[in-house]
Amino acid sequence: MTENSFQRTDDRFRNLSSVRATPGPAPAPRSGFDFDAPFDRAGTGSSKWARAGAPGVIPMGLADMDLPGPPAVAEALERRARHRAYGYTVCDPAGRALVADWYRARHGAAVDPDWVLLLPCGPRTALRVLLETVRPQAPVLLPTPEWGGFAQLCRAARLPHRELPLDLGPDGCRLPSGPLPHPAGALLLSNPHNPSGTVWPADAVRGLATWSAENGTLLVSDEVHGDLTHPGHSHPVAVTTADPAHRHLVVTLNSVGKTFNCSGVPSSFALVPDPGLRARFSESLAGYGLWEGGLLEQTVQQAALREGGPWLDALLAHLAAARTRLTARLGPAVRSTPRASYLLWLDAAALGLPPAEARRALLERCGLEASDGADFGPGGRGSLRLNYALPGSVLATVLDRLERLEHPERPESPSRPSRPSRP
Repeated sequence: MTENSFQRTDDRFRNLSSVRATPGPAPAPRSGFDFDAPFDRAGTGSSKWARAGAPGVIPMGLADMDLPGPPAVAEALERRARHRAYGYTVCDPAGRALVADWYRARHGAAVDPDWVLLLPCGPRTALRVLLETVRPQAPVLLPTPEWGGFAQLCRAARLPHRELPLDLGPDGCRLPSGPLPHPAGALLLSNPHNPSGTVWPADAVRGLATWSAENGTLLVSDEVHGDLTHPGHSHPVAVTTADPAHRHLVVTLNSVGKTFNCSGVPSSFALVPDPGLRARFSESLAGYGLWEGGLLEQTVQQAALREGGPWLDALLAHLAAARTRLTARLGPAVRSTPRASYLLWLDAAALGLPPAEARRALLERCGLEASDGADFGPGGRGSLRLNYALPGSVLATVLDRLERLEHPERPESPSRPSRPSRP
């Protein structure tokens, strides 16, 4: 099952209660937010846990956190639900300033509120409508390895597209610095990189924006993982990193969904500096029945951006600690140490897994479900992507199970479920 088909799973939802954690005292939470205790998703229709396929399997493929979301979002939804007016809503213009304030406070980026479109749909839908708006005749450039949704959207829109292999250095993937294929109608980029969690350097993003503008190519930067940049690193927001003379051909897409673990309420915001493109984009969205605003979307967005900062800070500390534990365990199999989000890009051969069947082998040997690297384009073959946004207690179980890669003959302990059957 690929990430792009995760919504077409069956109804056999799994939950953390089917996974027995490694015994031992639970660590004390490092803040007022407890990210270490198991978080039971039973009865919530979780797409991620539907991928598990068998009781006891821990799903680590889909980019979705098994952690409780911000209390501020839950409280805002509860307050709004008590007012039983659930009709059409208009866009609150204060939301644009709120987005701009967020970028200034979190990233030191000067975003003009006039650039902001507040959308009642997820980033994937927003990107599809944007591509329909510009309708590039020249091929769309897609880096590889890269999030597979880009290629899927181009195929669905019947747009010509071309793979753009990313440079591979000792520290992982790097953006290309030399001449790019020409002509190109658009260049789609995940920033930070999905699947590796690499934070692209600002000068490399600026260079892509310059090349794009000089060639009349639209640079679309999908930055849904940008707010999840780990402490000690900074995220280059494409529309503000680009030279001001080139911003008319740059669009940033973002959402509170990944950042605040609320992707089940689809919403996004687009930063579109060019007023003409912004107007055309809005008109195209309206043609699909999508207007700025939305009752639940605005409730979630505003609560997250206004009050979610402390929760996010605690989350990032938890993710950085989880990354350190997991990369230490996996060693040279880690293609590059992630500096953002909660995704780990692994070399299947270095794990002792058959590259062509690594996902199946990891599932059978360890009871861990991962994303197949081939889902991220030709550059991803022979790799696996693991999601480590897990409670501390479940991560301990994952680390314990990974020992089976080195000791396949190791007997099952009472803390481990028996080897799962295939989905």
